[in-house]
Amino acid sequence: MLSRPWPCLLHLILALPLVAALAGSPARAQNITTTAPHAVVMDAGTQTVLFEKGADDPVPPASLAKLMTAELVFRDLKKGSITLDTPFYISERAWKTGQSGGSMFARVNTNIRVEDLLRGLIVQSGNDAAIALAEGLGGSEENFAAMMNVRAAELGMSKSHFTDSWGGANPAQVVSARDMAILAEHLIKAYPEFYHYFGEKEFTWSKIRQLNRNPILFLDVNGDGLKVGNEKDGEFNIVGSAVFSGQRLIVVLMGAKTAKDRAEEARRLFNWGFHGFDARTIFDANEAVGTAKVYGGVTTEVPLVSDAPVRVMIPRGSPEKLSGKIVYVGPLIAPVAAGQTVARLKISHGGTLALDIPLKTGEAVEQGPLMQRAKDAAVELGLQLFHKGLATAMHSLEKKSASKEPAPATPAP
Repeated sequence: MLSRPWPCLLHLILALPLVAALAGSPARAQNITTTAPHAVVMDAGTQTVLFEKGADDPVPPASLAKLMTAELVFRDLKKGSITLDTPFYISERAWKTGQSGGSMFARVNTNIRVEDLLRGLIVQSGNDAAIALAEGLGGSEENFAAMMNVRAAELGMSKSHFTDSWGGANPAQVVSARDMAILAEHLIKAYPEFYHYFGEKEFTWSKIRQLNRNPILFLDVNGDGLKVGNEKDGEFNIVGSAVFSGQRLIVVLMGAKTAKDRAEEARRLFNWGFHGFDARTIFDANEAVGTAKVYGGVTTEVPLVSDAPVRVMIPRGSPEKLSGKIVYVGPLIAPVAAGQTVARLKISHGGTLALDIPLKTGEAVEQGPLMQRAKDAAVELGLQLFHKGLATAMHSLEKKSASKEPAPATPAP
């Protein structure tokens, strides 16, 4: 029986020669900046990042954590495991936490419908509503926080970690502006039947009327969601979305110094994003974007495709071209199923990572005949020996360099 070495899996990066049709309009997208230390402007239709600043830095979310709480509730509603009329219990913990921050003024030891708790969570930013939903779905807030982290990883929110459902000031609880944009885009597209809650401007509970704290609902940018968060040390965050002429933008700002700065900076970024960009289709749906190497298959490569057209937003009149790369861990090991997510396409424009989307295998690759597998095994063994030898040589070189005494200095004349 043929013994084959296990493939040496490598983080492979393949450069793509992308050429964008950038000529045309004499207008040019203006340069933009913001006083907020962390920001993202994303076109929701193409998932193109139009602007970023400190987008991957870990930042306390404050009440923006409630967006992930809402996602888990929406998911269970869509699955049918709960309904809008399902009653959840208001524990003493939920009631007490609500007294020390945002609150829907839920009464302790009562039951409240999921829909009312959602409004308390989103419109009134109620900590009591968040904990009631967390305990209702997870059994405890600790279990629910673990559910939040699993879901965040599934959505590609690689810089985020949650410790509670409402946004408490725990040093371990962090998000990034990019992750918040990813979550907002997902909420809008995956749950259109529930997204309207983010646009409700007021909600009354226990005879107490409260206005939605999201300023973009009251600005002239046609905003329709999502959420704000305030840190006790005076930093103001927002995740907002608005639509103009059929285009939807998502704006994330984190760390603004005042509520006024947060609102004005969000308005500026929306107005900038809505003017001065054109959409370009780079690849059609199911068109081969590139290929991935396959180990032990009837073929040595498999095409990589996207389910949807790959479209990006380009600043009008920009002289810069797009650059792209495919990133995956490979070679893939046959048999390989069709439609398997195995890679990511990353497209940059200037210094901005404009697009980062998954790629799937465009076809299946069956396991190859014995002779083909033997050939691949021999090649793979050679690669492993090469990498091992290279690593040994580099280690020896570093060791030699570290032990080498510096040459004596030459006296100045």
